Amino acid sequence: MTLETYQTNGFYDELFERDGKPHAAAKPLTDWIDTLSRPEIGRRQAAAESALYQSGNTFNVYGDKKGAEKILPFDIIPRIVTAREWDKLERGIAQRILALNLFIQDIYNDQKILKDGIIPAEMIFSSNCYLKPCEGLKPPKGVWTHISGTDFVRDADGEFYVLEDNLRCPSGISYVLENRAVLKQITPQAFHTMKVRPVSNYGDQLYRALKYIAPDGRGADAIVVVLTPGIYNSAYFEHAYLAQQMGVPLCQNSDLVVEDDKVFMRTTGGLVRVDVIYRRIDDEFIDPEVFRKDSLLGVPGIMRAYMKGNVSLANAPGTGIADDKAIYAYVPKIVKYYLGEEAIAQNVRTYICEDDAERSYVLANLDKLVVKAVNLSGGYGMLIGPKSTKAEQKEFAEKIKAKPREYIAQPTLALSRAPTLCGSSIEGRHVDFRPYSLYSDGIFTLPGGLTRVALKKGSLVVNSSQGGGSKDTWVLGEDDHILEGGA
Repeated sequence: MTLETYQTNGFYDELFERDGKPHAAAKPLTDWIDTLSRPEIGRRQAAAESALYQSGNTFNVYGDKKGAEKILPFDIIPRIVTAREWDKLERGIAQRILALNLFIQDIYNDQKILKDGIIPAEMIFSSNCYLKPCEGLKPPKGVWTHISGTDFVRDADGEFYVLEDNLRCPSGISYVLENRAVLKQITPQAFHTMKVRPVSNYGDQLYRALKYIAPDGRGADAIVVVLTPGIYNSAYFEHAYLAQQMGVPLCQNSDLVVEDDKVFMRTTGGLVRVDVIYRRIDDEFIDPEVFRKDSLLGVPGIMRAYMKGNVSLANAPGTGIADDKAIYAYVPKIVKYYLGEEAIAQNVRTYICEDDAERSYVLANLDKLVVKAVNLSGGYGMLIGPKSTKAEQKEFAEKIKAKPREYIAQPTLALSRAPTLCGSSIEGRHVDFRPYSLYSDGIFTLPGGLTRVALKKGSLVVNSSQGGGSKDTWVLGEDDHILEGGA
């Protein structure tokens, strides 16, 4: 039996109870895995990796001496989310996105939440993510956060907690779609024994969401493009992949030009007006006339066209204010303020180092906490207290004292684990979870998401740039749902 020696080691496990028995929902999967010999599961793993390599689904790690272009390691043992768990996650995500959208609208316009003292004004205006050129901006249909990815972790109590929000240019959805396509080829029997909800309609849903924000009068004739920084960007494959999935052009800045405050695409047949741009370029690089004057990635004048309503951008510039990890700490209050509701999806307890009392606590407990730089991602700028040295703790203490606004801290969570193929054995590895959502006339969350896995034994860092990999996520459906394994 392939899983007979598997141990949970006291952690909450995505497939097994602490006593070693599989969760009821996972039993069909674990039973099927147990029918495979170790050599057979190894062959299937190799086949999956080969398929992903052939597809070209790669990412770049800047400065990596071993080579920039890499395949995100993929583990063929899926992670399971039950229908009941998904229902709560889906409602929590929708509530959170709605509240954060209202928050961004308010922050760049009336600023009522600041006047009412819910969030200290200095927390907003001291953020590197606050963009003064966006003041007074009101995006089409009132939607700022068209595409988002909400990062969850599951703690020892088995509950999901929001770790952070990603509302600027969230990446990773291509791995979700490719992982599923490959796993269906490699393990077709498993999809026929479990009620797995499909993810293959994401491209259609994304195209629909982008068409929804087309300028008035353009409607069905609206031209949508994906704007990429180019082939050297870490997520270039994804940019090309999503353009292909939607059947729309993939453009770089040299393909676009602004004339008469409208955006046009250069084609062999002449200039073609562009109505909606799914931009995968960070705010500060998108228009050298407004943001960074040294940007060679943006399109001069694109913000003029946007402010005049002649082109729509997704996501709207300025959404990064809700990605600031210090602002994250206030999201439960943001939900309560704008919606009059308690947050369904709970935050991880967060200490804001800008606050004197909380900073004192953090400095006294660096060996127990995870410290994060508020504007960095990818596993960079972090101190994981229990795994850190005294020298590292001292270094972070000095950083926090020098620039307290730039750091937050959280308890070190006992992140859930999932069975993962490690060489010739199956061992528990820590995981997180990023579902992806689209906001148009409603909020749609794809019933799946990117499960990232820390492949290094004992590691809590799941980011691909830090050696993490991914798993397919199977959201199980009820009888009335269209199923992945069905006709």
